[in-house]
Amino acid sequence: MKAVFKTALVAATLFAANAMAANPVVSVETSVGDFKLELYPEKAPKSVENFLKYVEDGSYVGTQFHRVIPGFVAQGGGYDASFKPRPNTYGEVVNESKNGLGNERGTIAMARRQAPDSATRQFYINLQNNSNLDGSSYKYGYTVFGKVIEGFNTVEKMAKVKTVTIPETRMRDVPQQPILIEKILITNK
Repeated sequence: MKAVFKTALVAATLFAANAMAANPVVSVETSVGDFKLELYPEKAPKSVENFLKYVEDGSYVGTQFHRVIPGFVAQGGGYDASFKPRPNTYGEVVNESKNGLGNERGTIAMARRQAPDSATRQFYINLQNNSNLDGSSYKYGYTVFGKVIEGFNTVEKMAKVKTVTIPETRMRDVPQQPILIEKILITNK
């Protein structure tokens, strides 16, 4: 009888652990250091699904953080080291900015163009609280879908690099020495 009870207890514990499965964690290795992201699929399911597709297909590897503004954001995921754009393989993602997550220091969000549902593969990490990027009842914001949970000092290091403007592309706040994503992988699902 005790063995049956122990077996049932172990099974119930395993079932409970699986039911409370951890959020996806993504490890990012860059040319200036490493960091880890925890993603929130319950709050931003489409954005997390989209981001993980680019992680899994390997196309973030070799891209750079092409826009780094101290006290604001570090943006990447869209261009390789020579500023050749990477393809938006999976199309545009519906805006999920009204999910209750704010653009707070250390969060990761989808970059987009003017149209609310125009995010594709580019993302940014907030270097400070940027509530001006949040959605409201009268405007669309930028979808937050996760947070840096380890290695934020690497992101802060990015913010200290010297940046330039590239005249041919008119891109501003570009790190003079490219900050490249060298490896990115899901460490749990």
